[in-house]
Amino acid sequence: MKEGNDVIPATKDKQPSNHSSIPDEWFQPKKKDLDEAESVVRPSLSYWEDAWRRIRQNKLAMSGLIFLILLGIMAVIGPWISPHSVSEQVLSNQNMPPSATHWFGTDELGRDVFTRTWYGARISLFVGLMAALIDFFIGVAYGGIAGYKGGRVDSVLMRIIEVLYGLPYLLVVILLLVVMGPSLLTIIIALTVTGWVGMARIVRGQVLQLKHNEFVMASQSFGAKTKRIIRKNLLPNTMGPIIVQMTLTVPTAIFAEAFLSFLGLGIQSPYASWGMMANDALGVILSGDWWRLFFPAFFISATMFAFNVLGDGLQDALDPRLRR
Repeated sequence: MKEGNDVIPATKDKQPSNHSSIPDEWFQPKKKDLDEAESVVRPSLSYWEDAWRRIRQNKLAMSGLIFLILLGIMAVIGPWISPHSVSEQVLSNQNMPPSATHWFGTDELGRDVFTRTWYGARISLFVGLMAALIDFFIGVAYGGIAGYKGGRVDSVLMRIIEVLYGLPYLLVVILLLVVMGPSLLTIIIALTVTGWVGMARIVRGQVLQLKHNEFVMASQSFGAKTKRIIRKNLLPNTMGPIIVQMTLTVPTAIFAEAFLSFLGLGIQSPYASWGMMANDALGVILSGDWWRLFFPAFFISATMFAFNVLGDGLQDALDPRLRR
C-alpha cells in the first residue's frame, strides 16, 4: 500500500511454532541410525580382513593361536635361557623333582627336563611344519593339475592317489624308518610319502568347482598357459581350504613323530623329543617321578588341541558362505 512516495512494508503475522512444545532431543539422530548410516558409508572389508575379524571373535581359536605363538617362542629361547645343556648328565641329580635349580625336574641320568622339553618342542614343531609345507607343495601341484586338466589325466592321477590312500599310513612310515634308519630326515620323508594325498584331493575338488567360472575362461581366451591359470586364478581362490588342511596336517605329523619316538624309531639320544621323553618315563612312573611324564604328555596334548581348535576357527572364518 503506497501513500505518496512512501512505501509501507507489508507485515506478516508470526505464526506460533508447531514444535514449541516438543523436546529438542527428539530431533537428534539416534545412535542406531548413525551406526546404520556409518555402516553404509564405511568401505567393505576384503576377504582376508573379514576372515581375520571373525577369527578374532572366536575366543577358543585365538587362545590356541596365542598358545602356539608362545610355544614357538619358548622352543627358540627355552634351551638358551636354561643354564643346563640338553645332553648334560649329572648322576648325582637323578630324578630330582621340580625346584628352583631344575624347573621341570631331572630324569634318570640327571638331565634337565626343562631344557629337554623345549628342545623336544623344536623337533616336534619342525617336523610338523616341514610335513605341512611338503604336503602343500606336492598336494597343490598334483591336485591342481588333476582338477584343471580333467579327462584322462585326471583319471590316471586319481587312480594313483587311490592306491596310495589305501596303504596303511603308519605301516608305510615304520617300514621306511626300519629300512632307512631312524633320523630327523627319515621321519620327514616317511611322513610325507603318502601324507600329501589328502591335500591333493581337496585342491582337486576346489579346482573342479572353479575352472568353469568366467574369470578362468577369460584367462583361457587370452591364451594364458595352464601353469599361470593355476597360479594366478585358481590357487588364490582355494587358499581357505588349503590353510585349514595345513593346520590339521601339523598336529597329525607332531603326533606321528611322538608316536614313532615313543616306539624308539624317532629321534635318538642324546637329543630329545616329547615321544622319547614319554617313553623313558614309563618305567619309573610308578615310583612317583610324575614330572618326567607329565610335561612331555601335557605339551603333546596341548599342542594338538591348539592346532585343532585353530583349524576349526579358520574353517569357519574362511568359509565365504558365513561372510557378512
